[in-house]
Amino acid sequence: MFVNSEEIEAILEKEGNLVTPDNPGRLVFVGDTHGDLAASQRVFERYFDGKTALIFLGDYVDRGDKSEENVNYLLKKKLNNPDRVFLLQGNHEGIKYRKFGPVNFWNSISPGDREKYQNLLANLPLAFSWNGLIATHGGLPDVSNIEEIDEIKGGETNWEKITWGDFNEVDGYVLGGGFGRPQLGSDYFDQAMNNLGKNVLIRSHQPNVPTYLFEKRCITIFTSAAYGTSRRIALVEDPVKSGKDLTIEEL
Repeated sequence: MFVNSEEIEAILEKEGNLVTPDNPGRLVFVGDTHGDLAASQRVFERYFDGKTALIFLGDYVDRGDKSEENVNYLLKKKLNNPDRVFLLQGNHEGIKYRKFGPVNFWNSISPGDREKYQNLLANLPLAFSWNGLIATHGGLPDVSNIEEIDEIKGGETNWEKITWGDFNEVDGYVLGGGFGRPQLGSDYFDQAMNNLGKNVLIRSHQPNVPTYLFEKRCITIFTSAAYGTSRRIALVEDPVKSGKDLTIEEL
């Protein structure tokens, strides 16, 4: 178990559900890493400097064979760089609130460590906000303004939409099906973004959807080799009005 969990918990408590940094500089967004320690290490080696903030979009464990090493590596980086490294909560960090599979990481550790990890990771923030963009793991909440994200409780409907939500480029709001993953349509996306006052969403969670959805206002990236897809990041250096203001790079 990560030995400095109390220090991490104090940092996360201060951040809350919604991360709103001051003057973060260049932003690099990292999709699911899913036990792909090499991907996380490569991100830091290639992009991390005193003028860059790294935002990891969740799902640090399961699927890959280096889950514990990966999440500990990221937690240590967060501890050492609390204002430059941000770890959002994905659905695989939310096992405290909902059962799912595969859970090879969660099944591989002792019951005591499982309790400690699940309590710690359930405190990770849900969203990152800066300028014209918002970043989450999966979907967007049904709230009237962005400040309400701080009021979301783990396990409730808006938590599920953020950590489990899938987007589909079809007309409609909340769609049927999805095997427990909220299916959100284009009308829902437009309304949610309007309520949040944002131009662009950066997210992960769905490895096989198009990179750009909703007239390039929704950007999906994935950074794990677990699905056989290329590892990619999104880089932001200027104010964001559309997906054209981001650079997608392969690791």
